[in-house]
Amino acid sequence: MAPTVEKVARTDAGLASELRLSVMRLRRRLAAERHPDNELGSGAMAALGCLFRNGEQTVGELAEAERVRPPSMSRTVRGLVEGGYVVRESCADDGRQVRVRLTEAGRATVLADRRRRDAWLALRLKELTPDDRAVLRAAAPILERLATA
Repeated sequence: MAPTVEKVARTDAGLASELRLSVMRLRRRLAAERHPDNELGSGAMAALGCLFRNGEQTVGELAEAERVRPPSMSRTVRGLVEGGYVVRESCADDGRQVRVRLTEAGRATVLADRRRRDAWLALRLKELTPDDRAVLRAAAPILERLATA
């Protein structure tokens, strides 16, 4: 007989396994809530989100923030430039350095994506008990620390 979730999650290794599986499933479910007209992949959306949160950055800074290699981020940025979501601009302090910045279309895409996925998640949260929502409220900053460690 397979162990129950409660028994598996009692150990740190079991908790790690349960969290990994649950977080990955939630991520996939949220990704499925993207607007059907949004042709951008998850990597491109992650880059747009990073620019939205942090402002203009170099390709290297974006790559580091998203934990990908600079050549991969260069390809992503090239596609975003071609789509009109970002622009490349020379740095005012150092003309050799190029910074990437969101366009209004990029900003609108991020906001529309967030609104749609937040609305889906808000509906799912309403289905939970107040105690379950309180647990998730307490867990959210902890999950953020894990994600950024």
